[in-house]
Amino acid sequence: MLKVAAYIAEKGFLPKELVQNEVQWFYTNLGIDDMYFMLEPVDTIANHIMALYGAKIFAFTKNESVLDINLERETDSSAVYIHTSRPGVSTTTGPQVERRIDAKYLDAANAATGAFRLETYRSLGTVSSSMATQLRCYFVEKCNFVKPDPTPEEATDIRLVADKAFLEKATEHTLEVYENIMRQVLQRTGPVIELFEVEGSREKRIVIGYRQQSTRHFFSAMSDLYHYYDLFSTRKYVEQFANGVTIMSLYLNPIPNSKAPPIESSIFQIMKEASLIFCLPTTPLQTFFQTGKLSVQEAIYGYVAWIFSQHFLNRLGGEYATLTNLLDGANSAHVEVLTKIKKRLRSDTFTREYILEIIKLYPDLVKALYINFAMTHYVGQKESSIRPSLSYQRIRTDHVLTDAQLLALIKKTVSNAHEQMVFESFLTFNQHVLKTNFYQPTKVALSFRLDPSFLPAIEYPLKPYGLFLVVGAEFRGFHVRFADVARGGIRMVRSRNAEAYSINLRSLFDENHALASAQHHKNKELPEGGSKGTILLDLASQDKSRVAFEKYVDAMLDLLIAGQTPGIKEKIVDRYGKPEILFFGPDEGTADFMDWASQHARQRGASFWKAFTTGKSQSLGGIPHDIYGMTTRSVHQYVLGTLKKLNIKEEDCTKMQTGGPDGDLCSNEIKISKDKTVGIVDGSGVLYDPVGIDRVELTRLATERKMINHFDVKKLSPQGFRVLYVEEVQTIIESNAAAEFEAIWAEAERTGVPKAIISDLLSSAVVKLSDELQTTTLWDNKALRKIVLEEALPKLLQKQLGLDTILSRVPESYTRAIFGAYLASRFIYKYGTSPSQFAFFTFMNPYFARIGQ
Repeated sequence: MLKVAAYIAEKGFLPKELVQNEVQWFYTNLGIDDMYFMLEPVDTIANHIMALYGAKIFAFTKNESVLDINLERETDSSAVYIHTSRPGVSTTTGPQVERRIDAKYLDAANAATGAFRLETYRSLGTVSSSMATQLRCYFVEKCNFVKPDPTPEEATDIRLVADKAFLEKATEHTLEVYENIMRQVLQRTGPVIELFEVEGSREKRIVIGYRQQSTRHFFSAMSDLYHYYDLFSTRKYVEQFANGVTIMSLYLNPIPNSKAPPIESSIFQIMKEASLIFCLPTTPLQTFFQTGKLSVQEAIYGYVAWIFSQHFLNRLGGEYATLTNLLDGANSAHVEVLTKIKKRLRSDTFTREYILEIIKLYPDLVKALYINFAMTHYVGQKESSIRPSLSYQRIRTDHVLTDAQLLALIKKTVSNAHEQMVFESFLTFNQHVLKTNFYQPTKVALSFRLDPSFLPAIEYPLKPYGLFLVVGAEFRGFHVRFADVARGGIRMVRSRNAEAYSINLRSLFDENHALASAQHHKNKELPEGGSKGTILLDLASQDKSRVAFEKYVDAMLDLLIAGQTPGIKEKIVDRYGKPEILFFGPDEGTADFMDWASQHARQRGASFWKAFTTGKSQSLGGIPHDIYGMTTRSVHQYVLGTLKKLNIKEEDCTKMQTGGPDGDLCSNEIKISKDKTVGIVDGSGVLYDPVGIDRVELTRLATERKMINHFDVKKLSPQGFRVLYVEEVQTIIESNAAAEFEAIWAEAERTGVPKAIISDLLSSAVVKLSDELQTTTLWDNKALRKIVLEEALPKLLQKQLGLDTILSRVPESYTRAIFGAYLASRFIYKYGTSPSQFAFFTFMNPYFARIGQ
């Protein structure tokens, strides 16, 4: 403290007679946690005291009684934030410190690559005797685990997987609590939430454990949640563990003189709603929740109904139906026009942004529609309950409207037909939800079993048997089936950019419906009908396919397995009234997840876990289709059938095969076929023998799953050959890359421009020159053209076919492009982006000399 006072006095910004008083107040009266003074150097503490004094002077000149303090310091391994904090109030403007900490440190926590722990405290005192402003301090530190890479046996021992600083400060009671929660997290998919009393006070401690990277913005969203119930925190902790577990601890108190329900009631509501926050920590309706206009349940309901509206709002109208009847469905031109009109009507009339704008105009309608939803699906209080939950009390005290009354209220409230259609789609959603996990105590994503009867026949003439909607923090997804017993794959839908995401989103359900319908027809000979599931990853979650799949499966199981564990998985309202079983299979992006899904269903107690997924490992009872050639055998029957009809013996038939003996389908085709295979093209080259490729050698490659570059050429007839063009292509790629590197390095040395910029300039120059060269008279010079193309094209290709044959087979536009790109790249790489006016003449001289010009 003395060093800090000396530092401030030396700087001279504070009057000398006030230095000691300001330093003393900062250290003792303000009530900042001791950890701050342990972590921060003298100059940082002094600067913060001077900043605080300056803020008080500024507030005095503005005649303000409240300070606005925002101090921060960030390094690679730690961060400190100090800012003004009103108890129990979420800030929607300004620095948004907690959201920043979420995004920068907590959301990306990964025990293997780096994780940060957090401690935050509210100051016990005020910034001065004349101002009631309190501060909140946040301390972020990079974790230093005892065992950074624990074995499975070590992973459940908190003293081995915890951060060293945490172990130094934690009490035996805290270690016991955390270890118990940590072990539960390792056994579950979702969060573990527990409540503890703080002896001698009304303060409550909520401890939440969950897997790292299984949610986003959760820390800041929990603050919004307890603020909604007029609670504030004195201290909060987020601890990371080397086994991939995160544990958050919140110490909560009621705001003095608040009219809110007692903390003894609201704390249980927070525990119930924490699982909702975990599923969807942030939504576009978050500000309505932060400002108290909507509860967390109402805001998340509004978000889900918004998603439903995006996909199912009936936007075609009666005019489209009339037009459909007038046009000929068998006429392809008419069908194409109808399809384009349908896409335009569904995407342009009601964009997701437009629907959201409408929803935000009428939060009171969202409230009324939520009550309608809740009255059906909220499970009533058990007789053994000590007191009704706050949400149950709200439902019972609010006036509940019938569907007809809700329709009348919607018409009375909104301003136009579009707004009416949006909120009528909310009511459609309510009417067709048969069961949901919305009110399950623990969950990782929200799932809804829908009655598909709302789907308009004009758009979906083939009505699904069952329809599920699943919404998670990283994705949205559907599952459609056309029979009670049905099987089909689960497809992961990724998007390269924002435009691709918008296209994928608009077509998600239509594609899912079409895929399920196609699967239903494929399964015509099987006892199982067809189904399909889709998972559309949010644009910011393209790397979260595994997380999204696990949440999708777990949320679906919530609706398939009756809950029997109070406080974890309880019984839900089931308007469907019959048991359901779904069967999943691998599809794009999910083939590696089938083992997990089967085992997770087993862990959840599903009686059907063995049959829950196809495509799983043999050790789990799966039949690997690639090993046993299931697809190949099916297709091969068509070949045999065709040959039989034409009276041709398979042994006499010659075959050219695209795809080598290393692949699933083609290796099995080689094993089961008896034809005379004369040619194979794969990733390594071309194998050809007009008398038939040696079947024994070919079978060896198929068994070992090797490309034709491993074929023993001694087994070829005199007329046979093998062309391995991969090595030459690799040489060309390496040569181009080396030339570009030298050009970038030379240009950077010459100009001082950053190499990344040089790379773009070189590329632009090559493209521009290539386009110009393709249209100049140089192309018309046949002798020059021949020399350039001989250099540019792979030598093996020319050796086997000859240049003239290549030119006769390849379109001129393509050979022009080869000509231009080859000359342009070599010239730019040699002379740079700013060559002299004579450079190109010098570059072309050797070519003209070779053709005698």
